[in-house]
Amino acid sequence: MDNSILQGVRVLDLTQYYLGPHTTLLLAGLGAEVIRVDNPETGDTLSGSAIFLGRDGPSLERRDEDDIGIPLLKRGRGKKAITLNLKADEGQRLFLELVDKADVVVENFSVGVAARLGIDFETLHARNPKLVYASLTGYGQTGPDAGLKCFDPAAQAVSGLMAITGHPDGPPTKAGSGLADSITSVYAFSGILAALFHAERTGQGQHVDVAMVDSVFSLVYDEPLECYAELGLSDRQGNRVSRVSPFNAYRSADGWLIIGLVSDAHWRLLCSVIEQPELADDSDFATASARLINNTRVDEILSAWTADRGTEQAVGAVQAAGLVGAAVNNIAAIRKSPQFKARGMIEDVVHPTLGVVPGVGAAGFPIKFSVSKTGYDTPAVLPGSHNAEIYGSLLDLDEAELARLTEAGVI
Repeated sequence: MDNSILQGVRVLDLTQYYLGPHTTLLLAGLGAEVIRVDNPETGDTLSGSAIFLGRDGPSLERRDEDDIGIPLLKRGRGKKAITLNLKADEGQRLFLELVDKADVVVENFSVGVAARLGIDFETLHARNPKLVYASLTGYGQTGPDAGLKCFDPAAQAVSGLMAITGHPDGPPTKAGSGLADSITSVYAFSGILAALFHAERTGQGQHVDVAMVDSVFSLVYDEPLECYAELGLSDRQGNRVSRVSPFNAYRSADGWLIIGLVSDAHWRLLCSVIEQPELADDSDFATASARLINNTRVDEILSAWTADRGTEQAVGAVQAAGLVGAAVNNIAAIRKSPQFKARGMIEDVVHPTLGVVPGVGAAGFPIKFSVSKTGYDTPAVLPGSHNAEIYGSLLDLDEAELARLTEAGVI
């Protein structure tokens, strides 16, 4: 028996690129039946996106038909795929019939596009009042910027994240990953789950409006940024945490590590670890305020200690004292990590025509439950792979009708 939390929940996925497909990937990880809807003429947006993976390994160029974009192989797991021309009258009719049998629709069109296609929330809600309809955009459905296009770096910039990322003497810097897309996908995932819970209790569906800029800003603004200038702090703190000291990245003899403290008791323990117990009661360092004022000196002391030790040795000594220390891992170290293995956080990427391709992985489902099953039972598939199944089982179309619709470019 499948005990997935979202077993029986059907999601129509109209999304592209990162934000939307990652949102529906999370829903698939909880067991929802996610049906990706691709344009029959252009296909999906991810299989043709570099970096590609095929029989000869990864490549920046597509060398043959087996080369498929790794973004699809990762974000398409656990989903089904159909093709449908939403601009054709018959295509729109078929989509509306699918909506009658769906629980969730997720789209990340520019504001106004869904209405022009006749598949906006108001139209679909009139047919299926219990439907949860999620719109994922850069700036949201309202406000003067609602119509603007947005990609991840723009959202990081507008939300204030770039202004506080980087070193004080360096330029504003984006996060190393698509953080705006991924953070927003988690907010969207949460909003859809909440709306499904509400619909189950009340029978009433609703429109879930999630914006990239809102999502990132809600996290950035936990920091009292207005106070920085008055306190003489730079907007960009590098690897520091501005409110506590020490809290930074330090170079070791063979890499980098993080050491972070939040209390005076932690400082006294660290002084023993670095074999300088006299600093525990030194008036320049004994209190949190004193360490903040003298943070440059604190960092110099720790940098001198870590420089003479390997990362593993330094981190081990800090952790043995019950303090926070961590190696700065690259992906090679992560793939070897017993912790990541124990948590099931690295899975093989499965190619739809070649099977498992060694050396390339994808993240496992990050939420663990004591009873409910999570994860991805099927690999990513190519556009239209489930046309016969979905149109046949849900809409009762026979082979002749499927062939006619295919020939007409509707599916």
